[in-house]
Amino acid sequence: MGRHGENIRKRIDGRWEGRYKVYDEIRKKNMYRSVYGHTYHEVKDKLTTQKNLLQKYECRMYSGKDSGGSLLFSQAAKEWLEEVREKRKYSTYIKYELIYRKHLSDFLGSCRITEISAICQASERWSSLSVSLQKSICCVLNQILRYAARHYHICVEKVERAFIKTEKKPIETFSKPEQAKLFSNLYKDMDLYITAVLLCMYTGLRLGELCALRWTDLDEKNITISVNHTVQRIATENQRKKSALMESAPKSGTSKRTIPVSEEMMDLLRGLQNRQLYVFGGMKPLEPRTMQYRFKQILKEAGIERRNFHILRHTFATNCMENCMDIKSLSEILGHSDVKITLNCYVHPTLEAKREQIGRLPGFYGQICGRAA
Repeated sequence: MGRHGENIRKRIDGRWEGRYKVYDEIRKKNMYRSVYGHTYHEVKDKLTTQKNLLQKYECRMYSGKDSGGSLLFSQAAKEWLEEVREKRKYSTYIKYELIYRKHLSDFLGSCRITEISAICQASERWSSLSVSLQKSICCVLNQILRYAARHYHICVEKVERAFIKTEKKPIETFSKPEQAKLFSNLYKDMDLYITAVLLCMYTGLRLGELCALRWTDLDEKNITISVNHTVQRIATENQRKKSALMESAPKSGTSKRTIPVSEEMMDLLRGLQNRQLYVFGGMKPLEPRTMQYRFKQILKEAGIERRNFHILRHTFATNCMENCMDIKSLSEILGHSDVKITLNCYVHPTLEAKREQIGRLPGFYGQICGRAA
């Protein structure tokens, strides 16, 4: 069978049909045409040929001096979203489609593609939104512009992030006293959710990775766990439901990794053995919202201020660095593609650690003086 997004299907009469989109100049709208074959691969080859021919034709149409002058942002955006749907993860497509529909479609849809950058630079439309959302909007904008430049040979100006007022917030970790209170409370009455929290404190797993952990990901012989899946709740195109829990591969290639764990941690996981598929969720992944809710309850019972679940990952990384773990090992355990991400985003020296480092200076200076003497 064809992959999702290929527009290839097997007909009732036994033949295979592939559909591709073209723009009808007479009707002034997109239309679909079909190619047929006796096998899936035959139709796929025909479909690829037709798309390549169509792309060459479009390039010739828009390669003149005034190329793309009449191309609307909405047309380029819709074509780009179709490309994303075919080539990227479904969750990525849904995220981009939602950003376009909520923040870009009404505002820029009827504008010419060559006007977009100037309009955005002069607008304060998104200034009240969070920095993260503003960056996502800017990212989607520029990807659409790059698509138009690539497919229609249009010279378009990139939308700069200068309009985004960035205020870098300090990333929190649990202080040493808070960690002491948390651990003291966790070991009082062990259950599934407390074990999940401990596992994150000892491995730095992301919430989605934790909820999607399967028994087959545990290697009891080598005392390791493998990260092969993640889950997240995303918006759906089904009108009956606003969102659905979707399991997929980890967010990047480096996120798929093997993490060593302590013997104590492996024993706690063995104690949860339920003869089902998922370690924390039974026959389906654990709902992340459930885990977040239980985490807040655990903090409340321990007398700790309410925090986001991701603080466990930041605390794990900081503790590893303070215990002299080399940055490369930590980066691979966290699943980062570059050690710079680990250093800039996940390592947060505490005041105690800084004081300890400063406290070593007198002895260091003493050695210098001793050698000088």
